[in-house]
Amino acid sequence: MKFALKIIKDFPAYLWSGWGAIATILLFIALWDMGNQIYGDLVLPSPLETFKTLNLMLNNKNVIAEIQTTLYRASLGFGLSLLIGTTLGLLAGFFATASMMSRPIVTILVGMPPIAWIVLAMIWFGMGDETVIFTVIVASFPIIFVGALQGTRTLDGDLKEMAESFRLPWHMKFFDVYFPHIFSYVFPAWVSGLGMAWKIVIMAELLATSTGIGASLAIARSQLDTPTALAIVVIMIGSLMFIEYIILEPIKREVELWRD
Repeated sequence: MKFALKIIKDFPAYLWSGWGAIATILLFIALWDMGNQIYGDLVLPSPLETFKTLNLMLNNKNVIAEIQTTLYRASLGFGLSLLIGTTLGLLAGFFATASMMSRPIVTILVGMPPIAWIVLAMIWFGMGDETVIFTVIVASFPIIFVGALQGTRTLDGDLKEMAESFRLPWHMKFFDVYFPHIFSYVFPAWVSGLGMAWKIVIMAELLATSTGIGASLAIARSQLDTPTALAIVVIMIGSLMFIEYIILEPIKREVELWRD
């Protein structure tokens, strides 16, 4: 509870520290508008037109329902991959044999193109939620697993000996000694896995379902509706940035205060 209250208290200062990122976004929008003036509305609609389309879409109950469907699939798939990948990665990191045995499996999962997993999932599960969720899990899992594995494998031996010499309880040993180091590896893996999950869920929906943001993007593509397609892209990017920078990043800053 105190941890959550501290995050809320420090949140305004965190937002103020992000003015550089906001300036970068504004510069990108200016370049976007320049591209519109060069290539025209059919190829690249202006930011103003895109945001007008976005506003209309967000006031449409059907569009909100599609966004909720995509968020459900992405959240469930990413949540399962986070839970399974982190747990198995931490366990494998503490045992050298398990670490060596997992390497070829991770190589196979990382090397397998996501489109291949989508095709296989369509054959196994059909055209529905299961296909999308499975693809998200199998694409995000190796990223999270490797992060957790590296976090435990790179623990300082002297740190372990110190914890053992003081005979600390296992919970103090993990949360006060091991966790700060492991988290510095696991958190970037979570963020990378989240980005992968969000990209994969859109791709899977575009190819394998008739609902969700990905399916809406496929319809916009077939109708050559570029403003709608760009508005959907803005929704995708905006949702990902909100989760990463508004939710996850403040947590990371509080947990990693020990670095200062």
